[in-house]
Amino acid sequence: LFLSSTTFAQELNCRVDVNFESLPVNNRELLTDFQGVIENYMNTTRFTNEDWAQKIDCSMSIFFTSAGSDVDYSAQIVIISQRPIYRSTNNSPILTVNDGQWQFKYQKGQALYANQTSFDPLTSFLDYYALIIIGMDMDTFEPLGGTVYFKRAQDIVNLGANSGASLGWQSSSAAYSRWGLVNDILSATYSFFRNSIFDYHYGIDIFAQNKQLGQPKIANLVDVLWIMYEKLGSINSVYVRTFFDAKYGELIDYLRDYPDPEMFSKLKKIDPPHSSKYDAVMP
Repeated sequence: LFLSSTTFAQELNCRVDVNFESLPVNNRELLTDFQGVIENYMNTTRFTNEDWAQKIDCSMSIFFTSAGSDVDYSAQIVIISQRPIYRSTNNSPILTVNDGQWQFKYQKGQALYANQTSFDPLTSFLDYYALIIIGMDMDTFEPLGGTVYFKRAQDIVNLGANSGASLGWQSSSAAYSRWGLVNDILSATYSFFRNSIFDYHYGIDIFAQNKQLGQPKIANLVDVLWIMYEKLGSINSVYVRTFFDAKYGELIDYLRDYPDPEMFSKLKKIDPPHSSKYDAVMP
């Protein structure tokens, strides 16, 4: 859908914001360059072997929560990505993640180097989310187009788990974990849902020009999840929850006049965390 005469080696156009108000003054002074270092790493590292015609717009909001020393930190991070809607000035949200389990070392003036064959709590975390952002973006333009990047993200998870790092890198019953997200994405259990992601975004892309064709493609993804819900009784998936965290508002906007009167009743059961939002548009 998107062609350009200009190609970019790097894949991301990432904006980074940092908040270290919770830290002691000394640590704040030691982190004055952190925002620029992380933003530079995300925007200059080449995470794939492809040349990209259009960089992926994304953002990272980093909230430092504690400092164990002058170099040991804990942080919470909110990661958002989006992609353009065809022939529109609007964007479609792709990823919204709130990860509260990031622990790493950072020394002022430290240079960051990409190395996806060994584990580093700082750069491996950034590499993982870069690959997730890229993989999710690719899935919207080609059925299962992001698989190669998700597999590389899974490799990073395995490196993290084998390194002894526990927070987010190992199997967990927590509502969100990096392990849970990538394993659900690559799981056969959710392959039918993931296969629907391309058609869903095709529906988003053509909605303005052909609503009669576009809207059913958007609704079909809900029907796919509804079939899964009826079989399983519930959907307990980090991947599906992550999808809805990004997409619930978009689903409401595009389906509010859909002829199936049960559409938002289905969404309330599939996506309980946003049930009040669906209630607001139900007749």
